[in-house]
Amino acid sequence: MDSNSKVTKDMTIGSPAKTLFFFAVPMVLGNIFQQFYSIIDSMVVGNFVGADALAAVGASTALTMLFIAVATGAGIGCSVVVSQFFGSKRLGEMMTAIYTVLITIFFVSVILTGIGLLLGETALGFMNTPDNIFRDSLTYLRIYLLGLPFLFMFNILNSIFNALGVSKIPLVLLGICSALNIFLDLLFVTRFHLGVAGVAWATLISQGVSAVVSFIWLMLRIRKIKVEEAYPIYQFSILKEMCYVAVPSIIQQAIVSIGVLAVQSLVNSFGSASMAGYTSATKIDMIAIMPIVNVGNALSTFTAQNIGAKKPERVKQGFRGGVMMIFVIAFSITAVLFVFGENFIGAFVDSAANPKVIETGVEYLRVVSMFYFLFGFMNACNGVLRGSSDMKVFMASTLCNFTMRVVCAYSLAATSLGMQAIWWSIPIGWAVGSVISFTRFLSGKWKEQARIG
Repeated sequence: MDSNSKVTKDMTIGSPAKTLFFFAVPMVLGNIFQQFYSIIDSMVVGNFVGADALAAVGASTALTMLFIAVATGAGIGCSVVVSQFFGSKRLGEMMTAIYTVLITIFFVSVILTGIGLLLGETALGFMNTPDNIFRDSLTYLRIYLLGLPFLFMFNILNSIFNALGVSKIPLVLLGICSALNIFLDLLFVTRFHLGVAGVAWATLISQGVSAVVSFIWLMLRIRKIKVEEAYPIYQFSILKEMCYVAVPSIIQQAIVSIGVLAVQSLVNSFGSASMAGYTSATKIDMIAIMPIVNVGNALSTFTAQNIGAKKPERVKQGFRGGVMMIFVIAFSITAVLFVFGENFIGAFVDSAANPKVIETGVEYLRVVSMFYFLFGFMNACNGVLRGSSDMKVFMASTLCNFTMRVVCAYSLAATSLGMQAIWWSIPIGWAVGSVISFTRFLSGKWKEQARIG
């Protein structure tokens, strides 16, 4: 493996906490870039087109998350299996896994694009999307769907880089994608006056360029890995192993997205001003929790490599280090949102002209951010379960989390809480998920679930 050290990063040696920290930091920064350009989309639309256009992007975004769920889940399955092969030094099978997932995900993404284009309009109607924003929502959704193959490939390629322990490369790629997306947003909306369609085209083009650059970079890099044995390009048995992790992860991500859709439908019933405030707040919320999510993802890769190397004792040390990182991040972000929350929401719309938007968004941020530490703890536990292929308990945690969120949101919205029930239901779900995941972690049974090694 010495000859491959410049191409990959072995996380089965060295200080667990230090290794996890330096692996997680580029992942955190990279995904902040990714969420940042999503926020810029909304800011450009809200300020240069209007609050209704912002609500339209929010309504269609709830649907696009279903497709992102599949891409994210597939990336998790790929990352765990590649990491476990890497940790156990089975490099030929690792290379087969990389090529297998790239070929498979391309065809899956094309099929899903067709399904999305056929059913998108019906889905928006099912979500009770208001008439005044329906056409803009549908326009955004259709253009976004055309770029699904790029989105899928970009996510998978980043997952492969992370599985090989080289998280700095996705940081660079996400930086390029973010910068290009912001430039095109401003060009298409402020110069060419394309409105919501301009924002969608900016996302498609930037993801397309980034996916192509990522693919070329990966091909050049893995050619440098020294593999002594011959290996096939495609193997169904390895695809099956990836599906064992990927399918539950896709279902988990889909559950999250369906939960978001269900809640979005509830939000829509409160009118477009409340929708715009909710959309603004959730955009900020997404970028705020991303560092926490990425520490959990880093912990998943760290766990997978060490499980593959049969070093579960290092996982516990990494877990403690990861939880400490998460708590520091969570409490810092909470403080920032309490102080500057109104300024952040005000960046999306004219504050004086849209007081209801500001009120709704700030209220959401202040309630939800108080419990980021709880979300982070759940995410750390789930990172270990995912990395060790303990998918049944991982699924149970996620299902209970989002079931509680949706049930509480709908049942409490009919009380005097009204729309506030939507944000208070979120930490209730996190608490339930945390109990399930942490109980499993304490049992130690996750050590027995590895599929590779």
